[in-house]
Amino acid sequence: MLRILQPSGWKKPKGYANGVMGRGTIVLTGGLVGWDADQRFAKGFVPQVEQTLRNIVAVLAEAGAESRHIARLTWYVRSIETYRNSLKELAPVYRTVIGTHYPAMALLEVTNLVEPEALVEIEATAILPD
Repeated sequence: MLRILQPSGWKKPKGYANGVMGRGTIVLTGGLVGWDADQRFAKGFVPQVEQTLRNIVAVLAEAGAESRHIARLTWYVRSIETYRNSLKELAPVYRTVIGTHYPAMALLEVTNLVEPEALVEIEATAILPD
């Protein structure tokens, strides 16, 4: 399984891990966005995040992986301010889709994404144990 890497004496992060280690088959997703199977976007930032996380879970399932196997998430958002202002709404959405598993994460603000309607794009790296 995955091992969370938490250096001794460091304050525990909230909602992410500083590092994760695991052994097994690596599963990588592309940058996934908040649209459904018919490429219809959810309306608004939080609904797009929820759909994006559901899309990640669906792609991982194709490899036999689950959300608990996610070692890293890299988020690309069009507005850090929107992300920060949505944290209270995002927390229960994240827990509903991913659970209480918090992998290593990075979040970057970008000026644009390939899909003009996309407000968020997330890449996942998972490790499926042998």
